[in-house]
Amino acid sequence: MWTAEDSIAKTARDFCDKLFAIESELDKLTTEERFKKRLTQEKPVFEAFWSWAEKVAPTVLPKTQLGKAFEYAFKRREYLGNYFKNGDCAISNNAAENAIRPFTVGRKNWLFSDTPNGAKASADIYSIVETAKANRLDVFKYFELLLTVPPSMEFLTNPDIIEELLPWNISVQKICKAT
Repeated sequence: MWTAEDSIAKTARDFCDKLFAIESELDKLTTEERFKKRLTQEKPVFEAFWSWAEKVAPTVLPKTQLGKAFEYAFKRREYLGNYFKNGDCAISNNAAENAIRPFTVGRKNWLFSDTPNGAKASADIYSIVETAKANRLDVFKYFELLLTVPPSMEFLTNPDIIEELLPWNISVQKICKAT
């Protein structure tokens, strides 16, 4: 049986679909171009959603799933538009969710780390791997760089030199770029 809530939920989803569709069109643009296009193309849709939601939400029973969804959205309203502030920000946290998925799956196995130091070492390695992936590096090449270059560096006397090995460093990007 069709209900008014089905129509409200569909309208809300349509707003989201429209934002994600525009975002996918902007994916290949530079950071600055994406920033400008978001403001002209997406921001009006975003604002229209909130205008619509303010009118519709009071008509929905608060303890229903739809009522809870509106409550959730309104509590986070201030933060949901943060991606308009910077062309590098993503519209969703999907990249972060996908990056931590292997960690959450492996968590059971890590319960058997012999020592806290062993668990910390595993977490440190995992963090390096995911940061390398996030910076579009070949993880094997990056580890090879990390294991071969530091012995020849004077980082004990000049700790700032370690910056040269960070995954966003231009030299590291050139050497370890994923193909």
